[in-house]
Amino acid sequence: MNLTRLQAELRQFAADRNWHPFQTPKNLAMALMVETAELAEIFQWMTAEQSQAAHQDALIRQHIGQEIADVLIYLVQIADHCQIDLSQAVADKLVLNGRKYPPAGVAAASDAPPLAPGKLGALPNR
Repeated sequence: MNLTRLQAELRQFAADRNWHPFQTPKNLAMALMVETAELAEIFQWMTAEQSQAAHQDALIRQHIGQEIADVLIYLVQIADHCQIDLSQAVADKLVLNGRKYPPAGVAAASDAPPLAPGKLGALPNR
C-alpha cells in the first residue's frame, strides 16, 4: 500500500464532497475514536479464544476489515492534515519501543517493566 497515494486519494475524495471544512485534526481524531470503538464492539463479548477465531467467519471477517479500513482511513487523514510522514513516524516509534522494551534477556535501557505475557505483539503508546 502506498500511503502517499492513499493520502492523495482521500484528499480528492474529501474535496469532491466539500468535506475539507469539517475534516480538522480534532474532528478526524474524534471520528477515529468512534471507528475504533466500532472495531472493539465486534469483539466485545467474545472470549479471547473466540476473538482469535472470529476471522474464520466470512461475515465477521468482512466486518472486521471494514472497521479496520475506517480506522486506517482516519489515521492517514490525520497524518496528512498534520503533515506527519507516517512511514517515518512508525519507524521512529519502533526504534523508541525497541529501546524501551528490549528482547528478553537483554538489559533494559530504562526502568520500564517488560511486556506481560500475552502482550508480546502490543506496542505500548507512551
